[in-house]
This record gives sequence, structure tokens and C-alpha cells, in this order.
Amino acid sequence: MALPSGGHRPISTRGIDFPRVDILGVGVSAITMADAVNTIDGWIQLREQQYVCVTSVHGVMECQRDPDLMRIHRDAGMVTPDGMPLVWLSRRRGLPYVERVYGPDLMLAVCAESEEAGYRHFFYGGAPGVPEKLKTKLTARFPRLNVVGAYSPPFRPLTRDEDARVIDVIDRAKADIVWVGLSTPKQERWMAAHLGRLATSVMIGVGAAFDFHAGVKKQAPTW
Repeated sequence: MALPSGGHRPISTRGIDFPRVDILGVGVSAITMADAVNTIDGWIQLREQQYVCVTSVHGVMECQRDPDLMRIHRDAGMVTPDGMPLVWLSRRRGLPYVERVYGPDLMLAVCAESEEAGYRHFFYGGAPGVPEKLKTKLTARFPRLNVVGAYSPPFRPLTRDEDARVIDVIDRAKADIVWVGLSTPKQERWMAAHLGRLATSVMIGVGAAFDFHAGVKKQAPTW
């Protein structure tokens, strides 16, 4: 989609296809945090199947070395500006409203929305025990959050049978959102490979957000 002229913000409606800013070939969505949450909400309401790449400079640079990863970003339903350099570049392109949509913050915002909406969440990724700790921490913070499953995959490629069992577990849980914490670029590859194979509406790759919100690692200070 072409960028709007004059830097005017497009009307935000649920499920809208926001313009993207070309940053070294990666189309980064020109959005705010509210736009990201509303878009995810819209996909779930419409039962669209999409995945979200939460992308920083690291992800953009990985795409320069990997055409397949570049394609995965191009095909994503949304590529959020996770790092401030991507926000600054978007603003320099005439889109002053763009905000940082940081993975851990996006996770909290969607969980808060889900308390009212009743969405079903599945946590896939992290070291053994981390997704379970994540479930404990987030349900303590959001008492009405509906977490329907958590799974830590082995640190190796899954066999075809193992992958089929994972798909079955997630589908039987009837998850609306699958949070993927495998780090870049592994999580992006996993989401692209499972689009259309899972019944879930939305997959969101948030990497270290699993460790941060589970209390395993500390986030960098806001400043």
C-alpha cells in the first residue's frame, strides 16, 4: 500500500491494512500500539488467519542475509516497529503518529484487551518451565485471562510426528492467539510454516517477552 501523502494518519478500523514503510526492503507497518491491538482484535472477530512479526533492527538485518525471511516478513499480516530506529525512520517518511510497538508491551496490551473479549491464549516457546511460569505471572496480573495451553518445544527441529502432535494440542485447546517465543528468525519461520495448518486466528512472535514476563530475565530500563 502506498504511503499517505502529507503524513496524515489513516482512519483506524478493526482489521485495516495499514500502510507499510519500506526499510531496506522490509515493509514495517505504520501503526500505534492501539492500532496493533485493534487489528488483532479484528482478525479474531473475522476468524482471519494471520501472523505478526515484531521486528527490530536485528530482524531487518537478518532479512538482508536471508531472502526467505524477507518473504516471511512481506507475507505477515503485520510487522510492528519494535525498535525506535524503525519508528524514527517511519516518522522521517512523513508518518509522525507511528509509535514503538514493543513485543513485551504488545503482549500486555492484548492480554488486557482479552480480559473483556475472552480470547483464548496458548504459549509456545521458551525454555522448559518458562511458558508455565509465564502463565502463572500473567494470570496473576490479569485474573480473567484465559490461557488454554503452554508448551516448551525441544531445542532442535521437531520431527513430522512431533509437529503434528503440537498442532493437535493447540487445535484441541481452541486457541485464538498463539504467542511464539522462539527468538528471531526461528519464530518467524515457525509462524509462516504453520499458517493455515493451525485453526488459530493469530500467531504473534514475541521472543524474549516470555522470559521477561515469566520473571526469568530483566528488561532493559525504559530510558
